[in-house]
Amino acid sequence: MDSRRRTFAKAILWNIIGLSVMSAVGFVATGSFALGGAMALANAGIGFVSYVLYERVWANVSWGRV
Repeated sequence: MDSRRRTFAKAILWNIIGLSVMSAVGFVATGSFALGGAMALANAGIGFVSYVLYERVWANVSWGRV
């Protein structure tokens, strides 16, 4: 099982990657760095919380472990 610290580190790194990608996609879609950045920040916040919860639930599931 991952520690809470490891789960948060993984979530932060994953969200940095996602924030970069979403910023680029948001800019291409809207033509605005401000709007694209706002969309990316909202997505990163939602994604961070979802990822942490997802990882913590799976940390308690024993199915598939050897």
